[in-house]
Amino acid sequence: MRQPAATIGETLAALRRRFAGAGLATPDLDARLLAAECFGLDRTGLMLRSAETADDDAMMRLQAMAERRLAGEPVHRILGRRFFFDHEFALSPATLEPRPDTEILVEAALPVIEAIIARRGACVFADIGTGTGAIAVSLLARCPAAVAVAIDISAEALGTACRNAEIAGVRDRFFPLLSDYLAAVGGPLDAVVSNPPYISTEIIRGLDREVREHDPLLALDGGSDGLTAYRTIAAQAPRCCSGGPVLLEIGAGQDEDVTRLFEEQGLYLAASADDLGGVTRVLHFEASDGLRQA
Repeated sequence: MRQPAATIGETLAALRRRFAGAGLATPDLDARLLAAECFGLDRTGLMLRSAETADDDAMMRLQAMAERRLAGEPVHRILGRRFFFDHEFALSPATLEPRPDTEILVEAALPVIEAIIARRGACVFADIGTGTGAIAVSLLARCPAAVAVAIDISAEALGTACRNAEIAGVRDRFFPLLSDYLAAVGGPLDAVVSNPPYISTEIIRGLDREVREHDPLLALDGGSDGLTAYRTIAAQAPRCCSGGPVLLEIGAGQDEDVTRLFEEQGLYLAASADDLGGVTRVLHFEASDGLRQA
């Protein structure tokens, strides 16, 4: 006798159990996100329609996605997009997934850019290593008088970023630039923001497979000590952005080393911001000695 078709609720519950049994860190969330995608429902819809019979085509798509998740592919890579700040951003193999820690950088940069606009009527800033464009797009969407020079060494990443800027409605103020850090920037900038690669080469080998196997190495590898990108930005920023500000995301425990690199170039720590765990995550540099923190 043919077994009755599973309901949406039964399918979701079975997927949660399967993910939990495989030891995934967030089995409930992973199962819900994939089920919502395949059944075309939001969280509320999954609950309200849990007694409905699951569609065969949706079930096949969900099974395929589940296999990918169990093989170690991150959920948002499977979905092809991730929400960040105010928008959803498409991903590609050449881009990092934008993560919540980086929202701290956006929150720190917003008042800085708004202050520049209040003084000058506009702000031209560079986003070094733009990837999906998450930082630049988020800032442009909140600051209509701002213009972003979105820099990346990957043409594929810039293509992804441009599509995200188009979807967010800021493409006319989003200017992609294929460049190794600020090397190709000719004109003066009002500010610089960046979430550069800051993981030391040796540590990358021990990262979770979801990061190690699916995030682009170029966006992770900060060299033997994790500071290669900061040395380059510190050396280049005074030429392009003589008065600062320069706002950077950093790795845990890198604040003193990064501060020293920028002080050597005449840029001093004006402010910092911690993540929810109390770890210093963002540093803000200016060109005035008077802004040096104790």
